Amino acid sequence: MPTKRVSLRILLAATAMAALSVLWACKKPDDAAPPPAAPVEAPAETPATSATPMRYAAKTGAAEVELTLPDAVKSQPDLQARLYAEGVANLKSFAEGAANEQAESGGDEGAPTQPYTRSIEWSVGADTAKLLSLSSLTAEYTGGAHGNAAYGAVLWDKALKRLVAPAGLFNGNVDSVMDKALCDALTAEKKSRLGDGYSPPGPDSWACPRWRDTPFSLTPSTSPGKAGGLTFHIAPYIAGAYAEGVYEPTVPLTVFRALLKPAYADEFAGSPRPAAVAAGR
Repeated sequence: MPTKRVSLRILLAATAMAALSVLWACKKPDDAAPPPAAPVEAPAETPATSATPMRYAAKTGAAEVELTLPDAVKSQPDLQARLYAEGVANLKSFAEGAANEQAESGGDEGAPTQPYTRSIEWSVGADTAKLLSLSSLTAEYTGGAHGNAAYGAVLWDKALKRLVAPAGLFNGNVDSVMDKALCDALTAEKKSRLGDGYSPPGPDSWACPRWRDTPFSLTPSTSPGKAGGLTFHIAPYIAGAYAEGVYEPTVPLTVFRALLKPAYADEFAGSPRPAAVAAGR
C-alpha cells in the first residue's frame, strides 16, 4: 500500500510538470514580462514650478536695489514667478542705467556721490476665495532733495490663474460712476488732512485722477474673507504738492455693488475695514 501511494505521488508530480511545460511552450510573446522601462528624463523646470525666491537684493557702487514679495503669493506660484521675474528685470535695468550714468559722469562735478536706490515692495489688499489683490510701492532716490514713489497693483483670479483687468470686475461702462466716486473719496481725504489749507480742484491747484489710471487694491472687509471696497493708491504730485504725501482714498462697496460682474459679486460683502485694522489682520 505505501508503495502505491508513493508511485501515485510521483505520477501526479510528473503530470503537473508536463502540463506546465506545455503551457510555457504555448505562451504568446505578448504574455512575457515587459522589458525594463527606459529612464524618463524629468521635465525642465518652469518659473511656476521652481522655487521662486521671495526677495531679491543687489548692491553695487552705482545702485542698491531690492524686491520683496508677500507670503500670500506662495499659494499662487504662477503669480509669484511673474512678479519676481518682472521685478528683477526692472531692478536690473535700473542698476544698469545707474552704472552707465556713473561711468559717463567720469567724476565730473555734480556726478552722483552716493549709489542710486530703488525698492519694490508688494503688499496684500484683500484675499478672498477667488481673488488675491496686491499693491506695490516703488521707492527710489536718484539725487535731489527727496526721493520719488510710484504705485502699482494686480488683481489675480486664483481659479483661472490669470490677471484680471481693473474693468474686468464690472459690467458695462462704469467710468462716470467710478471717476466721481474716486474724486469724492479723494476730496474728503484731502479736506480731512489739510483742513483750512484745502483748496478745491482746479487748473491752478489739483485735479482728480481718472479711476482707470489709478492703481487700486481690494479693501479687506468687515466680513471675513471678503472685500468691502476699493482702495486707490495715489503717489505724491498726482493730486497735490509733494509735501501732502500719499493719498489712499477708499470707495465703499455700496457705490459699485450693482455694477459687479456675477462671477465676482460673491467676493464682496460688508464694509471696508479701517486701514489700521486691515493692516494687522
